[in-house]
Amino acid sequence: MKKIFAIVTLATVLASCGNREKEDALAKQQAIVAVKDSLKLDSFRRAEVENEKRKVEERHQAELAAARRSANASYSGGGTRTTSSAGTTTTTTTTKKKGWSDAAKGTAIGAGVGALGGVLIDKKDGRGAIIGGLAGAGAGYAIGRAEDRKSGRVQKKN
Repeated sequence: MKKIFAIVTLATVLASCGNREKEDALAKQQAIVAVKDSLKLDSFRRAEVENEKRKVEERHQAELAAARRSANASYSGGGTRTTSSAGTTTTTTTTKKKGWSDAAKGTAIGAGVGALGGVLIDKKDGRGAIIGGLAGAGAGYAIGRAEDRKSGRVQKKN
């Protein structure tokens, strides 16, 4: 009886040790799979964060480009411009500048000053006023047009 009891005890101990190794190996595999899944999930989260940052940067660049275009656009008429990027829509309204352009002001002032100078220099029946007015108007227009280009009211020709 002692021999049978010893054999059963030995078989039970060996059987329990063998299952323990299998269970440990299975637990290790499950832990490795869980770590890999969490790393994948973490990398997906990082990728999503990077993607969001890139989208925000693209939107920012699109807004800057739209602002540059509207600053460089001719203000001859009012209108609405709509741009779309990355699923978002931005609407920019350009307003018509009111009043005289710098070119028109320069032309009028130049013509007046030129005519006055022409009358003072050449006192012959308005001939000096006409010549001086034309010369002053041309110079005033050129100066005013340059100011319009600087302010963005008109665009430079390519």
